Amino acid sequence: MTIQEMAAACGGKLFCESGKENTVIGDVHMDSRKIMPGDVFVAAKGERVDGHDFISSVYEKGASCVVCETKPSDEDLVGPDGSRSYIIATSSIQALKDISAAYRLTLRLPVIGITGSVGKTTTKEFIAAVLEQQFDTLKTEGNQNNTLGLPMMVMKIKEHHQAAVLEMGISDFGEMHELSRDARPDICVITNIGQCHLEFLHTRDGILKAKTEIFDYMSENATVILNGDDDKLSTLQEVKGKKPIFYGLDSSFAYYADEIKDLGLFGSDCILHTPVGMCEAHIPLPGQHMIYNALAACAVGVTLGMELGTITEGLAGVRPLGGRCNILRLDKYTVIDDCYNASPASMRASLDLLNMADSRKVAVLGDMFELGDNEKKLHEGIGSYAADKADILISAGGLSECMHEAAVKAGCKAVHFADTDELMKELPGLINEGDTILIKASHGMGYAKIVEMLKK
Repeated sequence: MTIQEMAAACGGKLFCESGKENTVIGDVHMDSRKIMPGDVFVAAKGERVDGHDFISSVYEKGASCVVCETKPSDEDLVGPDGSRSYIIATSSIQALKDISAAYRLTLRLPVIGITGSVGKTTTKEFIAAVLEQQFDTLKTEGNQNNTLGLPMMVMKIKEHHQAAVLEMGISDFGEMHELSRDARPDICVITNIGQCHLEFLHTRDGILKAKTEIFDYMSENATVILNGDDDKLSTLQEVKGKKPIFYGLDSSFAYYADEIKDLGLFGSDCILHTPVGMCEAHIPLPGQHMIYNALAACAVGVTLGMELGTITEGLAGVRPLGGRCNILRLDKYTVIDDCYNASPASMRASLDLLNMADSRKVAVLGDMFELGDNEKKLHEGIGSYAADKADILISAGGLSECMHEAAVKAGCKAVHFADTDELMKELPGLINEGDTILIKASHGMGYAKIVEMLKK
């Protein structure tokens, strides 16, 4: 994509020397620290930082062009090789989205869009691990799954890529519609409809409506792959005139698993059944929910023409991400690092995982955010559930006090603290050498600090 094509895509006005309008761009960034020679910098006004203040530094780093809302200073526009290029747009952020959407239309590779209440990131890793066996695959990096991050991930798709796996996360109505326009997925995967973002989406039916906006801009011949064991997704028997592909543990689905052998914290073995045959698979990450991730990845692989043997090789090579069911075998403890985020469904799945341990089981849990008016009852439910899975519950946060009280009522040993810092001060005296310790809370609780403390 050239800077002239960028300007046309966003309706901005391009200022550059004659001949430079055909300069081909590199990556696109909103973070000035990531700029490399040939990249484009989008100068956006944030709550704390105004990107326009960094225009001088990105030019010095070799940025080929700047997208901005006000003209850079005359001093900044004079470079060693002549005047520098920039595009003036009404909104830099909207310009980024429009440029990304236009760029997506030029791409000729399968784009897999993944959404759902729980397990999006892990499912993305499973799918990417499978596709990487056969295709040069780009996948969403970090938390670049929202209405700002996803457009930048689309712009990272290069000529050498043969597939792209894009995670699509939302918190309100209309956001997935926008992401669908940016991604235009050829394969849509929805993992489940849980109880995330109830503050904005209100009910699971609301979540279903919001998540299924992913279909709004899917390609004409797109394939829809859904978790058939989810009671909400199972109601989607037709999407734009086509029958979805369902996966799960029911033998009536196109993709299902049976003969599951639980290997505890070392994962599981199972038989995967598909429309093109069956195969033995080893899933190295623990928990039954990982089998669902494997089935989704298998369905994507088969859809793209992969052999089952190649698919199972990819599944066996999946590795956990930090903060997401990452099992750390430390000198004194076994830590289940699942602190990246939390919802009622993912809390239960992680507690099920903790329950597999053959040592004392310690659940270190914290508040779950954005659960709406029913948040206290949902925390109570996790407290009651933890009482059957953990030997001791250690919690922090205002909402988790409800979790604590429910656990105590259910007969579980439990200790509660006002905040994360207070918990960290007392935690060493509450755990024993040899314990298996689950660390889980919503990202804003800062529980990653607890994991780092235990590593020392």
